[in-house]
Amino acid sequence: MDGPATEAPTKDLYEIGEIPPLGHVPKKMYAWAIRRERHGEPETAMQVEVVDTHEIDSHEVLVFVMAAGVNYNGVWAALGTPISPFDVHKAPYHIAGSDASGIVWKVGDKVTRWKVGDEVVIHCNQDDGDDEECNGGDPMFSPSQRIWGYETPDGSFGQFTRVQAQQLMPRPQHLTWEESACYTLTLATAYRMLFGHRPHVLGPGDNVLVWGASGGLGSFAIQLINTAGANAIGVISDESKRDFVMELGAKGVLNRKDFDCWGQMPKVNTPEYAAWFKGVRNFGKAIWDITGKGNNVDMVFEHPGEATFPVSVFVVRRGGMVVICAGTTGYNLTLDARYLWMHQKRVQGSHFANLMQASQANQLMLERRIDPSMSEVFEWADIPKAHMKMLRNEHKPGNMAVLVSAPTTGLITIEDAREAAGQ
Repeated sequence: MDGPATEAPTKDLYEIGEIPPLGHVPKKMYAWAIRRERHGEPETAMQVEVVDTHEIDSHEVLVFVMAAGVNYNGVWAALGTPISPFDVHKAPYHIAGSDASGIVWKVGDKVTRWKVGDEVVIHCNQDDGDDEECNGGDPMFSPSQRIWGYETPDGSFGQFTRVQAQQLMPRPQHLTWEESACYTLTLATAYRMLFGHRPHVLGPGDNVLVWGASGGLGSFAIQLINTAGANAIGVISDESKRDFVMELGAKGVLNRKDFDCWGQMPKVNTPEYAAWFKGVRNFGKAIWDITGKGNNVDMVFEHPGEATFPVSVFVVRRGGMVVICAGTTGYNLTLDARYLWMHQKRVQGSHFANLMQASQANQLMLERRIDPSMSEVFEWADIPKAHMKMLRNEHKPGNMAVLVSAPTTGLITIEDAREAAGQ
């Protein structure tokens, strides 16, 4: 990486797909920017702008972004819901993107673990590092905790991104830039959900119900459950996704369109509740057909929220846990509290992961125990299109990636990228 390319003329702005000399930071960069007055669907909210390249402080790192991942953070940032990123940070524009692979391009003077030229993936948790939770507790409980690319203005949909040094992890060298870019957010989130909330830690032989089993989160949940020697029961809403989920290692798959018990729970002790409850019991029986009669699941991996939550609370075993990280179908959760307290079930919120958990999850990828499950790759110009597919639930099973500075797909090294760019 220190060959002739480092002697190339330097410029103040490089075109997309053009790679600067290693370590040269141009004054300007291209980025897909969102502004408050453009909040709305991604195809209109996101627009390419030329902006100043980020300045970094002593504990920060500037990363040259080769590829990025597509997740719901970008959709939410565009829409301005559930909160607008401009209510969290004061920058005039917002660059979304909470997953990336790239190259360390500049380091702050207090950074010791990383150097210019290191190839990295980025996890999306930031914190100030100076409170009790960050020093002996769990940084995810820190009052300063924030998500890069959603609660910060400097995400991965730009040629350069600014991150805290503790966000960096080694890039798997067997993966392409786009494969490396698509997995960290969903994998680390799934890992914390399954292994991060003691005493309800996934163990061999456990049964886990996984909603959205063919999606980014679900596909990693299935693989992690399988790797741990436990049993995943995947839930899908499209029969065409059944084989994909089974190939990931699920013990069984249920199609929720075969049942009629979704949405907010009807008022207890009404005829509507009785009809709903009958549907729930049918769903529970279908689970028993996979786990064995009387074997309710030990854990429910939740993220749809409003449409599925009351069913999740019912089907988890006595003393089991429903762990939830999102509400993609809505935030108004309902449940029958009798089954919660009398059966001593646990409802646990979960939000991304700390560095230890993200690093442990990444180690599984480095050791090739987990596949990134990349489904689609989009060009730089199609970043809004990719988010529109996610918003409309039209994306393929797995995780989506977008090219940023990688000139084409299938490249593994920076030298490959320079050659493909004709440099």
